[in-house]
Amino acid sequence: MQTLLSHPALMDCRRLFLRNYEVWINIGVHDFEKRGEQRVLINVELYVPLSLSTPQADKLDEVVDYDFIRRTIAQRVSKGHIHLQETLVDEVLQLMLAHPQVRAARVSTEKPDVYPDCDAVGVEVFGMKDHK
Repeated sequence: MQTLLSHPALMDCRRLFLRNYEVWINIGVHDFEKRGEQRVLINVELYVPLSLSTPQADKLDEVVDYDFIRRTIAQRVSKGHIHLQETLVDEVLQLMLAHPQVRAARVSTEKPDVYPDCDAVGVEVFGMKDHK
């Protein structure tokens, strides 16, 4: 994923990321997809203002904890079958943006085992809170 840190509203941010988080979930619209889990890779970028994420005392509570990203995704995918990757990325994006310190986020999913002649099929979405 390319960084968005050159976007004017994000230039005062740091980028946190989770790369290729592998989950096995029930996802898909076809009958064969509804009978079992598929491997899905999830990537997340969070853009957090430096003023809200520059530790003064080297303490975890001064920054956005990476566990928030993994825990939030795990909670969402544990809720049951999802038909579309678009639904999954949209919901994860909204959950990431709900964090009070996150200004913007990018979320993508990939299904690497769908076709034998390509690396993956996937979806990506970006969202940003209103910023003054």
